[in-house]
Amino acid sequence: MRIQNLVVDGYERVVRAEDPARGFLGFVAVHDTTLGPALGGLRMWPYAHEREALADVLRLAEAMTWKAAAAGLPLGGGKAVIVADSRNGKTRERLAAMAEVVEMLGGAYITAEDVGINAEDLTLMRAHTSHVTGLPREDGGSGDPAPFTALGVFESIKVCLAEALGNAAIKGRRFAIQGLGNVGTQLARRLVEAGGNVVGADVCAEKAAAAAKALGIAVVDPGEILYEQCDVLAPCALGAVISEKSIPRLRAAVVAGAANNQLAETRDAARLKDRGILYAPDFVINAGGLINIAVEIEPAGYREEEAVRRVTAIAETLGQVLARARETGTTPDRAALALAEERIGQMRAANHA
Repeated sequence: MRIQNLVVDGYERVVRAEDPARGFLGFVAVHDTTLGPALGGLRMWPYAHEREALADVLRLAEAMTWKAAAAGLPLGGGKAVIVADSRNGKTRERLAAMAEVVEMLGGAYITAEDVGINAEDLTLMRAHTSHVTGLPREDGGSGDPAPFTALGVFESIKVCLAEALGNAAIKGRRFAIQGLGNVGTQLARRLVEAGGNVVGADVCAEKAAAAAKALGIAVVDPGEILYEQCDVLAPCALGAVISEKSIPRLRAAVVAGAANNQLAETRDAARLKDRGILYAPDFVINAGGLINIAVEIEPAGYREEEAVRRVTAIAETLGQVLARARETGTTPDRAALALAEERIGQMRAANHA
């Protein structure tokens, strides 16, 4: 295994690891551990170039810092990526190699599942490192985080409806969901059960068809879902879909979804505000999965009822963020970042007192 420590401004540690014998190339980024060890998922993705993998792991690690801080968790932000296609390149050797890198970091980074990785993969990695969370329920872990991510977004949508439209009622409202994977489908189910009118889309036609059949929702072309007339647009796929190009065409009162890094650039928050569209900061409302797996690593062990209680409380955090944005005249995104930065700053001050 060849380990290379990369110096990246603003990050505590960035590692490039390669083991040609096992076909392994991966990166781990530890952004900030002021509040606690860095926790973030492991992504397996067939990046075309190394620089894309590095850019992704850096961006995602920083986002985890703000997500954990905004959620009030005693955790920092980190992320890991394996450069491989999970559909045909997921091998025990590659997973073991990444586990060895995680172990080498000595607990500074705790890994979990992300795109291309599942709970069974984490169980395999657990044989090589203890710094893993999000294990299957049968192994004493917290299991699939998707239901908790969906719960947090669902509760947050009600807060947004009250803020933007005057009441929190789901019934009779129209919701457009981009991405009908695990989280998107579970969010759709909650909205349908609450009386919402849901339309969805997914680049995978099979997933879209399955959701339509199971939930009775309408399905549209993936290229058009962002521009559906709706009360709430919920991006639940990949990021950077809310952009200078897409914002003028949006026909939603609220943007509130589970995808990470929904804004293509920071200025897009102001562009949404200028159009009168309420944006719920993604790193605030999609923290349910992180909160759930954080319960798993507590000394008392995993307790589902405690996880549900804390995830439901995301709505209170969002309410504070929106109130702060109103009072200061800033965007919800900026208000949420300020909240997270304050929590980190307070801990730094306490550590140096």
